Amino acid sequence: MADADRGRAPMTGLLSAYDEQLRGEAELRGAADVRTIGPVVVGVFPGGTGFASYRDLAGLGERRIRSLVGEVRAHFAGSPEVVTAEWKTRGHDIAPGLDAALRDAGFVPEEAESVMLGEAVALSVDVPIPDGIVLREVRDADGIRAMERMQAEVFGHGDGDARAAHMIARIAAGDDVVLWIAEAEGQVISAGRLEPVPGTDFAGIWGGATVGEWRGRGVYRALTAKRAQAALARGLRLLHSDSTEFSRPILERAGMRKVTTTTPYVWARADG
Repeated sequence: MADADRGRAPMTGLLSAYDEQLRGEAELRGAADVRTIGPVVVGVFPGGTGFASYRDLAGLGERRIRSLVGEVRAHFAGSPEVVTAEWKTRGHDIAPGLDAALRDAGFVPEEAESVMLGEAVALSVDVPIPDGIVLREVRDADGIRAMERMQAEVFGHGDGDARAAHMIARIAAGDDVVLWIAEAEGQVISAGRLEPVPGTDFAGIWGGATVGEWRGRGVYRALTAKRAQAALARGLRLLHSDSTEFSRPILERAGMRKVTTTTPYVWARADG
């Protein structure tokens, strides 16, 4: 065994913990009208986004899976508050015919992402950063707005104001979300959040974004270390993230491992 792997949880153990603790009802926290359709749990999040999750479809044949997809799609279509709905698949699942059934039901696959898992202690390290960079946790409204506007510009999803308002409301309500930013000359250049998952060993690393000219200089890696330290302070030993090809290599160098892939299939109401 290589020295770097000593003391690390086996990949199969990480994946089992992920399946048991982060799928099914765990993915519907904060959703309304949560119900089960066979082995699938469905619900609706604020803003009219439906979501379907499950831990395992193993043992179901192609015909039953097709029927199940039809039932879930009919449930969302029959719920007027649902504008769009997501069925989230994982690459390691045994689910014969699922891709074709989802497509035939009007669910469109989006880009696959890597499911990254790792131990928080392995990421909780000191990372050198360029001179003049300031890392800090933010909970104030102005800091959150600046963070969300930078992320919106990097990701190309609006101006960030709606996301900022939602995050400000979450923090005001006592939600234990942890926001970290990096600043250069008073401007936010990188950011990310930690989302502890209640009742599990996990916290999620989400929203990582860095402006182009500051990439590759250790800033995002340093913010990841800060979030790992925040997870450990809360007694959470495992981290997870759905990562694009931009962040996957950074998280791998930090000590996380790709254990599977995830592909969201999205249905949109025709008149939505």
